[in-house]
Amino acid sequence: MNPQNSLSKRSIAFLDTPSGISGDMFLGCLIDAGWPLVDLIALIEKLDLPSDEWSISAKEVMRGPLRATLVDVQTSQGHHHRRLGDIVQIIQRARFSAPIETQAIAVFTRLAQAEANVHGTAIDEVHFHEVGALDAIIDVVGVVAGINALGIEALYASGLPLGEGWTRSAHGPIPLPAPATLLLLAEVGAPTRTVPGPGELVTPTGAALLAELATFAQPPMQLRRIGHGAGQKQFDWPNIARLWLGELAGTSREETHVELSTNIDDMSPELYDPVCNNLFAAGASDVWVTPIQMKKGRPGVLLTVLAPTELEDRLATMLLEETTTLGVRAFRVRRHIAEREMQIVETAYGSIPVKIKRVNGIVRGAKPEYEACRRLAHEKHLPVRVIYDAAAAAAHARWIIHGSSAILGS
Repeated sequence: MNPQNSLSKRSIAFLDTPSGISGDMFLGCLIDAGWPLVDLIALIEKLDLPSDEWSISAKEVMRGPLRATLVDVQTSQGHHHRRLGDIVQIIQRARFSAPIETQAIAVFTRLAQAEANVHGTAIDEVHFHEVGALDAIIDVVGVVAGINALGIEALYASGLPLGEGWTRSAHGPIPLPAPATLLLLAEVGAPTRTVPGPGELVTPTGAALLAELATFAQPPMQLRRIGHGAGQKQFDWPNIARLWLGELAGTSREETHVELSTNIDDMSPELYDPVCNNLFAAGASDVWVTPIQMKKGRPGVLLTVLAPTELEDRLATMLLEETTTLGVRAFRVRRHIAEREMQIVETAYGSIPVKIKRVNGIVRGAKPEYEACRRLAHEKHLPVRVIYDAAAAAAHARWIIHGSSAILGS
């Protein structure tokens, strides 16, 4: 066996949307890619909805010359105009795993905020109408769960075609793209692509799913399989979406982070240490300060935080509360991350953990953990440098001298 094949790679998916996207098209992609329909049905049964109010089926259909899976969600219910709180309760009562519950609620929160902005009302007063119907709840919960079930660690998406025309809503005729759809996509700076023709190609549910779950970019990837999802309508072109599944390719792993920064010139220097420590404790990936010159020649500090995007609001609030700043800038950034793993090396002085860096499975660096070296040096009454050098030498002998393609744990 090629030893590099045993190394874990990051599973990703790219959603190609030449004819737009809706919740059921996304479900079709996931089912076609290998998520069993019975698992989707079992998941929805946890919502504890009356069994006579919904059904889900899937079948292969042709859209033009192309085969795809059509997922048909049928519901029969009265005029249930749910608010966001009603939908949250339905999802929470199902006791899904934490990622599914959190992401599904986040998608509906985006929808509620968009509807509130469109109709000029408070988020708690929004009656969801169409997107609060059972089929939308099934679509959102199903898509979130399917992504998790297929082991997709990061979802990417293509630009979206936004067709023109009119559609009916609970509020009467509205222009296409639907106002909520446009707002959802504008909030995340979603790119558009050439439109194949008129009609509602991107639904509010589809827009909310991608706005919350996807990064609009096409990553380098090693393709493994493709899932084809069909839309309900027949157009003059193949009405399908395609989900590409595989592993992230290249020499490093790519993650989307947020960079928060603020200029400060009126805070005591002693306060930066506790602020930085608190930011790290809250989940920041890195925190640093840079000396700068501000207006009127005053010396100042640029305080910068790199963190996962989901921590943006929390860490921005910490900066506003724990420093003297009046504002925080936020930028979405991509960072490429080398694979890393902790290993233990044996030295004449004892065991030391070492962080191994590898690129495409090849070891490219080994760094002893400083705190472990410091503690051992204190116990042995030796300089930290002696312990550190011994651990570095042991790591080098194990992974570097023995071959540049050495595999961790060998």
